Amino acid sequence: MASVSSMAARMTSLQLSAKEEMVEEFLDAAARGDLAQVSTLLSHVPSLINQTGNSGWTALMLAARNGHYYVVEALLSHGCDKFSVNSSSQTAYDIGKFWGHRHISDLLGRTDDSCQQVLPGSDLNQQENYFSRETLDRLSGKRTDKVWLEEKQSDPNTVYLLFSNLNPMVNSSQEDDDAKVETKLCRFRYEAVKDLLQKPATVLIFLGVEKRKKPSSSNSSQTVEGVLEPPAWFAIGTDEDAAELFKRCREKNCSFPKMPNRDLLKFSEEEAGIVAQARSVLSWHSRHSFCPTCGSSTKLEEGGYKRSCLNSDCRSLKGVHNTCYPRVDPVVIMLVIHPDGNQCLLGRKKIFPVGMFSCLAGFIEPGETIEEAVRREVEEESGVKVGPVQYVSCQPWPMPSNLMIGCLAVAISTDIKVDENEIEEARWFPRQQAIESLLRGASPAFTVPPRQTIAHQLIRHWVSMTSNL
Repeated sequence: MASVSSMAARMTSLQLSAKEEMVEEFLDAAARGDLAQVSTLLSHVPSLINQTGNSGWTALMLAARNGHYYVVEALLSHGCDKFSVNSSSQTAYDIGKFWGHRHISDLLGRTDDSCQQVLPGSDLNQQENYFSRETLDRLSGKRTDKVWLEEKQSDPNTVYLLFSNLNPMVNSSQEDDDAKVETKLCRFRYEAVKDLLQKPATVLIFLGVEKRKKPSSSNSSQTVEGVLEPPAWFAIGTDEDAAELFKRCREKNCSFPKMPNRDLLKFSEEEAGIVAQARSVLSWHSRHSFCPTCGSSTKLEEGGYKRSCLNSDCRSLKGVHNTCYPRVDPVVIMLVIHPDGNQCLLGRKKIFPVGMFSCLAGFIEPGETIEEAVRREVEEESGVKVGPVQYVSCQPWPMPSNLMIGCLAVAISTDIKVDENEIEEARWFPRQQAIESLLRGASPAFTVPPRQTIAHQLIRHWVSMTSNL
């Protein structure tokens, strides 16, 4: 019996050694960036995916440490756990970022279904609102680096956008009579705008650099921070005559939008986010030429994200003051749901197109929570009292610089008494009528706001969910 037990123990030991050897082989392949071997081992032994070696590091951590983008991508596609940590409590994202592999940290930083493990019940795949897409990496840490910013300004690959009266120069094209007009930002290089950069009245805003989706070659070391950096983007606000600005553009059909609330909704999702960032900051500069604290003139600093008072005795120069930085005005916008769960409250202003009704909205006051702002604004505008409030999503709205905080709210009263100073009319609309408007489009009887607005997305969100909040 003793010999049988001894043989079993030896076999178990051999099996463990073989498994440990395979784990080490897998981890070594990931550390070396051997994508073929990593894929082969995983196809035969899928359980290797989250195994750790003696160091406590997973294959994902080792690939992130050494900048092997395609190995990281493959491991993620096989469902590895990107939230596991080593003995130093570092995730693979932390490791990639620490070692300067920006393309790796960008990949690991994206949200996906696995985040539900950390935030159960959250909806991270919710509708992305217009003006919300971040096409550029803002690189806020570079705003104080004057040398780096100056180098980027004269870089031949740098992209410049021209703004006049807060509106960007755009190019509109239409291939045929039935096609929709496509609006695109006019992009300029340094040689075309360098004279504008020398003018005192010009406002220059550093917007960021283009985000890299993948490295330019299989040699991932070429994409480490500081080497072959992606193009930088700047926005120029100028008071030069529009006709003179058009002469700088080689494209035809160039113009500046005349009706921002309508014309700025015609960009692609990628360009809309850039417009929102640039227009909001330029708008702040247009209103803060003088110090709000003492009334003296101010100067632009930190890549356009700060204005400092020129009065050396001004108290705004002592400590950090919010008057020195661009402001964002928070606005609650809410779809109020009837207690029966099958109707929603919408209102209209006189300036709205005929038949259009939208969600109620209003600015958050100092010292007020989102929930209380929702309840106050709804009651002030419609007379309806609101109980539970639930956040859904938000949307930057660069007219001039608002953050629309979208919520659903449940009414606890149903009688409507409109404040005519705020809105013209408010009504309860059945769910089916809202669905028909979303599907049918514009109608003289009842129209919802365009899809680019968060009001539209709140209505769409409500009709797709159950009647209970």
